[in-house]
Amino acid sequence: MALCNESIGSSFIERSSTRIHLQQKQNLFSGRPGFVPLRNRRVVRLRKVAKFPVAALSTNLVKSSSSSSSVPVEKPVKFKVRAVVIVRNKINEDLTELLVKQLDAIADSFGNNVVLELLSIDIDPKTRAPKKTNEAVLKGWSTKSNGKAERVDYTAEFVVDSSFGVPGAITVTNRHQQEFFLETITIEGFPSGAVHFPCNSWVQARKDLPGKRIFFSNKSYLPGDTPAGLKYFREKELRNLRGDGKGFRNLSDRIYDYDTYNDLGNPDLGNEFARPTVGGSEKHPYPRRCRTGRGPMDSDNTAEIRVEKPLPMYVPRDERFEECKQYTFATKRLKGVLHILIPSLMSSLSAKNDDFNELADVESLYTEGLLIKLGLEDDFLKNLPLPKMFSQAQKSSQGILKYDMPKILTKDKFAWLRDDEFAREAIAGVNPSSIERLKVFPPVSNLDPEIYGPVDSALKEEHILSQLNGMTVQQALDENKLFMIDYHDIYLPFIERINALDGRKSYATRAIFFLTQNCTLKPVAIELSLPPAGPSYQSKRVVTPPQDATSNWIWMLAKAHFCSNDAGAHQLAHHWLRTHACMEPFILAAHRQLSAMHPIYKLLDPHMRYTLEINALARQSLISVDGVVESCFTVGRYAMELSSSVYKSAWRFDMDGLPADLVRRGMAVPDTTQPHGLKLLIEDYPYAADGLLIWSAIENWVSKYVNHYYTDSSMVSDDKELQGWYSETINVGHADLRDASWWPKLNTNEDLIYILTTFIWNVSAFHAALNFGQYPYGGFVPNRPPMMRRLIPEESDPEYGNLIADPQKFFLHSLPSVLQASKYMAVVDTLSTHSPDEEYLGERQQQSTWSDDPEIIEAFYEFSAEIGRIEKVIDGRNRDTNLRNRCGAGVLPYELLAPSSDIGVTCRGVPNSVST
Repeated sequence: MALCNESIGSSFIERSSTRIHLQQKQNLFSGRPGFVPLRNRRVVRLRKVAKFPVAALSTNLVKSSSSSSSVPVEKPVKFKVRAVVIVRNKINEDLTELLVKQLDAIADSFGNNVVLELLSIDIDPKTRAPKKTNEAVLKGWSTKSNGKAERVDYTAEFVVDSSFGVPGAITVTNRHQQEFFLETITIEGFPSGAVHFPCNSWVQARKDLPGKRIFFSNKSYLPGDTPAGLKYFREKELRNLRGDGKGFRNLSDRIYDYDTYNDLGNPDLGNEFARPTVGGSEKHPYPRRCRTGRGPMDSDNTAEIRVEKPLPMYVPRDERFEECKQYTFATKRLKGVLHILIPSLMSSLSAKNDDFNELADVESLYTEGLLIKLGLEDDFLKNLPLPKMFSQAQKSSQGILKYDMPKILTKDKFAWLRDDEFAREAIAGVNPSSIERLKVFPPVSNLDPEIYGPVDSALKEEHILSQLNGMTVQQALDENKLFMIDYHDIYLPFIERINALDGRKSYATRAIFFLTQNCTLKPVAIELSLPPAGPSYQSKRVVTPPQDATSNWIWMLAKAHFCSNDAGAHQLAHHWLRTHACMEPFILAAHRQLSAMHPIYKLLDPHMRYTLEINALARQSLISVDGVVESCFTVGRYAMELSSSVYKSAWRFDMDGLPADLVRRGMAVPDTTQPHGLKLLIEDYPYAADGLLIWSAIENWVSKYVNHYYTDSSMVSDDKELQGWYSETINVGHADLRDASWWPKLNTNEDLIYILTTFIWNVSAFHAALNFGQYPYGGFVPNRPPMMRRLIPEESDPEYGNLIADPQKFFLHSLPSVLQASKYMAVVDTLSTHSPDEEYLGERQQQSTWSDDPEIIEAFYEFSAEIGRIEKVIDGRNRDTNLRNRCGAGVLPYELLAPSSDIGVTCRGVPNSVST
C-alpha cells in the first residue's frame, strides 16, 4: 500500500459547489490500491467541454445541467495504477546464462530494461487510435534477478486518467540480452477492479524479435464483439503468428505453419537411409506437421535436412517443454542412453548374451540391470563422456539401465501366460480400441484379391465350435458373443517387405474371442497370414488353444505374433496417428486463426500444451530413420508407410468421438434408456465404461461453454475466426483428405460442441488410455513383444526340431534381442511417465483468472468436481468383484482413465493434452 501514499502531482477535481461532500469522495476512491489520498490532491477548476460523453471515475463526478444545450463534464482525473508482474526463473542455468543474467541486471539499472505499456479497449476520439498509457519500467530487476525463488514479482506504475477506460491489452518490450518467462500480469487500481493478463510466454530480447510483445486480458471477445481499441492488435498478433511461410525458423520464433513429413529420412547417408515423404501425395497421404523452414538435403531437394539429438528441433518458442518437463525427459533418457552406448555395447556382446535364453534373463533387467546382465564392468561407464545430468541420475538410480518392475508382473508374475489375461488386455489393456464385434463368419478381407489372394479367411466353424459353450457359430453371432481384432488388411500389403528385412518375421493376424457368461473374453482362434507365393502355397494358418505341450508352445508363439501386430497397430494407427499426428493440424490452425482473446482459444489452450514439442521429438528419434519404432517394431522401415495407409483408408474425424467409435466397431448400440444413450455389448468393458463417463463430462462442460458465448447458431456460422480455424484444419492441415464427405459441418452450436468434445477427448482421455500403460504392460517384453524375429515352423521345417528340443529358448529367441528390448523398454518407460508439472483433466493454470466470466469459472469448477466424482466411481468399480476384467486374483485394476496421478509411471492419470 506504499504506492497509495505517494503523491504523483496529478490533477483532481473539486467542485465550487458544496454538493459533493468529502464522504462521497472517500467512497469514490476507497478500497482501490494505487489511488492518491485526498490530502495529496491538487485542486483545479472545472471547465466545459464538448457534448460527446467523456468517461469519468464515477457518475457522481458528472452533474447534468438543467440546460439542454450543454452538459458540464469533469476534466479526466489522473491517477496511478500498478502492474504486478510474475516472472518465472530458470532453476538450472548454465554459465553463459548466468553471465548474461548478470549483465542484464547491470544494464537494467542504466536503462536497458523491461518496459510495459497499457492499451485501452477504447479509441481516442481525437486521434482515432487506441488509447495508450505512458511507458512504465519494470522495477527491481537488478536487485531481484539473482534471487533463487522460482517465481519473482516485479512492479511497474502507470499514470492514467479516468477517460482511459478499461485496459484490454498490454505490451512488453524486453531490452535485455536474454529472454525471460512471463507468467502473469495483474493491473491494480482501476475502478472496475483488478485486470488479469495470463501470459505464460517467453518474451524474447528485442535483438532477437524486434517490436513489442502484446498480451490480452482474460476477457473473451468473439471477433465481431472486439472493442475498437483492440481490433488492430487482435489482427496484427494473428498475422505475426502465421508468418509468411518463408525462410528458416529460429528457435526464438513464434511462428506456426505447415509442412509435410519430409524430414524422417537421411538420404545423404545413402539410399538405405532414404524414406518417402508422407503427406502431400495420393500414394502417401498424411496430416501436416509444424514447419521448421530447414533447407533441402544435397542428395534429395524434396527432403528436409535433419536435426539430430542433442540439437533441438524447432517448434514455436512457447510450445517448448518447461524446465521441469525437460528435466524429467532428460533423466528418463538416462535409460535411453543406448543411443550413446550401442556402439560400445555391440563390441562387448557375444552370441551368448545377445538373446534372452530363459525368462530369468528378462527378469534380471529389473533386479540387476542391463550392464550387469551383459557382464560389463563399472569402468565401462566411467570412461563414457556422459553429460553431468546423466552422471548424477546414474548415482541416484544405483546403476544405469536398471528397470522398474512393470505392473503386469506385480500382482501375478505368470499372468501374461494365461489366455484370460491375453483376452482381458483386448478391452482393458493399453490398446482397447481395436476390438470389434464379429458380424460375418468367416471374416472377409477388403484387399484386392488379384494382388493379395483370396479374400476369404482360413477360419472354419470347426476351428472354434468346441470353444463356444455349446452354441453354434450362427447363434454366437446372433447373440453378440463373437468379437475380433483384425490386422489382416493393415499388415498384409507390407508382410513380404517386412520379412525380407534382417531379423524380422511377421504375419498378418486376426484373433477371435468368445464372450463368456462372466462377461470375460476367451481367445478361440488366431489366424496367421502370409502373402500368396503360388497356387499350392498355404499362406494362411489357423492356430487354436492348445491340446498338448507342443501345441501349447505354438499357441504361445501365435499369441506373441498377434501381440507384435497389436503393438505396431497400437503405436502407429491409434496412438501416434490419431492422438498425435491427426491432432497437430487442429493445434496449428488454432494458433494461426483464433485470437488469444477468442473464447474457443481459451477453451482449447490447456489441451494444446506440449503437443508440438513431443511431436517434434518423435520426428527426431521415434518415427525417423533408425528411430525407436524402426529399430524395435516388426514393421521396421515401413512404419510410416503403414501409418499413412491407415490414415488413407480408416481414419475419420467424425468417428473419433467415443460414442461414434463404439457404435462403428459394433461394441455398442444406440439405446436412449441408457445413461449415455448407448448399450455396451460387453457390459464389463472397462475402457468404454469409464470412457463414457469422461466423454459425457467433457461434452457437458463444452456445451455450457459454447452455449454461453453463442446464443444462437448464426453466431457460429458468422464467426470468421472460428470458421477460419476449422476450414484451415481441414483444407491445409488435412489437405490430403480435404475432399472427404465425412468431415463434420460447422454451422450450429451442436456441430461445434461435437468437434470440440472430440478434439478434447482425443488429446486427453483417449491419449491417456493408449499411452500411460505402455511400460506397465509392455515393459515386460514377453507379454507384449513389439517385434518378432522368427516365424512359427511347420513340422516339415528344419527349425521345428529346435522348437521341440528347447521350446522356451525358441520362444525367447523369437522375441526382440536384449538390446532391442532394452531400447524399447527405455522409450516406453519415458512415454509412460508423468512429469511434476502435469496438468490433469479438470485442472488448468490460473484456475480463477484464466477467464473473467463468473459463469464460465463456475461451470469449470462444476466440470472439475464432476471429474473428481468420476474418479471415485472408477475406484469403486475396481473394487467390485463382479467386474472380473478389473478385479480379481492377479487382475490389474483398470486405472488408465482414472483422472489424477502421482509423478512417475503410475498406469493412471488423464492429462489435459498430448504431452508424452
